[in-house]
Formats: sequence, structure tokens, C-alpha cells
Amino acid sequence: MGRRHRRCGGARRKATAPVRVLGEEVAASDRLHGGDLSEVRRLTLDSGRSVIAKTAGEAEAEMLRALRDAGAPAPEVLGVEGDLLILEDLGQDEGPASAWSDLGAVLARLHSTRADIKGWHRDHAFGPVAILNSSCPTWPAFWAERRLLPQVAHLPPELARRLEALCGTLAERLPDRPPVLLHGDLWTGNVMARSGHVTGLIDPACYHGDPEVDLAMLDLFGRPSVKFWSAYGTPEGYAGRRPIYQLWPAMVHYRLFGPGYLGLVDSLLDETG
Repeated sequence: MGRRHRRCGGARRKATAPVRVLGEEVAASDRLHGGDLSEVRRLTLDSGRSVIAKTAGEAEAEMLRALRDAGAPAPEVLGVEGDLLILEDLGQDEGPASAWSDLGAVLARLHSTRADIKGWHRDHAFGPVAILNSSCPTWPAFWAERRLLPQVAHLPPELARRLEALCGTLAERLPDRPPVLLHGDLWTGNVMARSGHVTGLIDPACYHGDPEVDLAMLDLFGRPSVKFWSAYGTPEGYAGRRPIYQLWPAMVHYRLFGPGYLGLVDSLLDETG
């Protein structure tokens, strides 16, 4: 698969550029590229300070705080004003290409944060695609019932049958490990880096689950370098489970962007055997 599309277009949430935030007048407002399903602007305040304003709310603020509390770099939440999330400006972004080793260490640290339940205390959504997060007794049940099976009704019949058959085997194929904190949408576009170091993980869709979910997402639309795997470690048996975890974002892309992603869903189902 080539470069991943940004989740924007007609579903993007839009807002009028604010004239005042954090008690200061806004001197300049520049729209930034990216921002999945939302509008993102860099605001220059009267004091000369710059901040990032994004059409999001307390739910994302909570996830960013969770990442920071786990020791992962993420933009500081400066405030939530109406439907605007005001964030620390992390500055220039060079992407993760020069920071694979640091990203491996960052992700290992994030995944050391364990939880008692699978999922999250509230549901999310990628535009029209619901992200169901209520807990299940086991991790294989969560992945089947909260991620894969809700997509069956949206697939062509033959792919739907194959997906249902796969879900019937997950209890034997996925380990029921203690859940850890996940970024939840960890593709390379959501990793900001500079001078060999990760400066921030952005646009999270956090929940608690198997750490290989984040690894598989990172591995779907890009290829982490050897330096990443040296820093993080390669879980035994990961290659066989990777396509099972990649099916979820592939189906999200199919639902958001249309049939061009059905080939990816089909090939991932083939990989699962």
C-alpha cells in the first residue's frame, strides 16, 4: 500500500478562526495540513507566543494527557475552549525517518502502562465509523466484537463471510495478555520528530489493549526501520498476528474512502490464512 490518505475531505469539522484564546488576542491564524477529521491552525498570539488550535474537545484532551502521564511525548493541553482544543506548538516536524530508534523506546515506555480493562471508558469515532470501546472478558473477544465484526455489514458478502470465519478463530490466534495503553492510530503521520527524537505523538484514539495493535498500524502504511525494532523488540509470533490487527484500519479506510481499499482488506484476509 502506498502513502496513506489523510482523513479529511467533506467530513472535516470546521470552525471559524478564533479571535481570542487563553486570554490573549489572536494576531495571526494559519491553517495547517493534516488533522484527521478536524481543522488545525497555528495561532500567533499578541504576546508572540504560538499555539495550535484544533476542532476537538475534552475527549482528545484526556487522551493526550494519558499519553503524557505514561511518559510518552505529546503536546501539552493548554485549554479547551468550546469546540477548540488549544495545544502546545511542537514546532518544526521532520517526521519519524530520523527518529526510529527513539520511537521504539517511546513506544516501549507507553506500552509499559497497564490497565485492568480492555477498551476505554467512552466510545470514539473516525467520522461515521464508530470506535466501540466497552470492555470484553478477553482480548480476542474484544478484537472480534468491538473492532472486526461491526464492519461485517459494510463489506461485500464474500469478504464479510471470510471476516466472520476469521473472528471465530481469534481465541486460538490472539494472546489474552494484560492490556496496555495504546495510541490507537499510530501511523507515521501521527508521529512528530526532530533531530533524531520524537517530539510528540498526536491525534490519538487511545484505549487499552494488545501492544501489537500499535505496531501493526505503524507497519501498515510505512515500514519501521531496523533501528525501531532494535529499540522496541520484535514480539514472538507477531508476523502471524499482524494482518489480523491491520484489518481494522484497512476497513476504516474502506468505509471512509471507498472501494479502492477493498483490495487491501482482501489481501490481509489472505495473509491471515
